[in-house]
Amino acid sequence: MGDRYKVLFLCTHNSARSQMAEGLLRATYPHAYDPYSAGTEPAAVSPYAIRVMAEIGIDISGQRSKSVDEFRGVEFDYVVTLCDEARESCPVFLGGKRRLHQSFEDPAGVQGAEEQVLAAFRRSRDDIRKWIAETFGA
Repeated sequence: MGDRYKVLFLCTHNSARSQMAEGLLRATYPHAYDPYSAGTEPAAVSPYAIRVMAEIGIDISGQRSKSVDEFRGVEFDYVVTLCDEARESCPVFLGGKRRLHQSFEDPAGVQGAEEQVLAAFRRSRDDIRKWIAETFGA
């Protein structure tokens, strides 16, 4: 584990985007990265996030929403904010050697029929998946 890069994904509620990013990085590059996620205002992990990740064979049902405060004093190689609000709320995370920011649409904010909501979660998942491959796979 000592030779893997520690990555912390931050989002406001740690319910969807950061949870999916954590699961995607862990499943895609398990020998290179040790991913974590947290929120500035943590809420429960979205069942829609769990569902759309299961569709691509990644189980995040065991992940839990965590506060950024749980990671105070922990050193990370990368601290990644996935929404503008988290970027504003955490302008300095002292445990991060390198700071990255990439804002993704919040699928939890989509209203409508279940298929519309699932479509939004799938879009976010796929956007995050592509970004992770481009950013961490190089």
